Amino acid sequence: QVQLVESGGGLVQPGGSLRLSCAVSGTTYSFRVYSMNWYRQHLGKQRESVASITYGGATDYADSVKGRFTISRDNSKNMLYLQMNNLKPEDTAVYYCNRPDGITAFPWGQGTQVTVSS
Repeated sequence: QVQLVESGGGLVQPGGSLRLSCAVSGTTYSFRVYSMNWYRQHLGKQRESVASITYGGATDYADSVKGRFTISRDNSKNMLYLQMNNLKPEDTAVYYCNRPDGITAFPWGQGTQVTVSS
């Protein structure tokens, strides 16, 4: 069974940086063939996609994070990353990794809490 384990969240001041990690295990096929997304969910709101990376390495970002967040992957380690710079209070949310919208999702992990506050 597929397992997603997100980590790297924490409390950071505005303008700070965090690097999130997502460990993927149990996939039917090699991790490298899966396009992956990072999502976030603000308290009381729906989950939204913030970044995506295809199996070929092409990336895309939500306008709200473009220029500040960078998604990457290490297929040799079955890992997905999200480098977040110049964090803002509105980036406060629980962050998750999973497959892109419109594709059958893997079981959701527990997510990792990011809190941006002075």
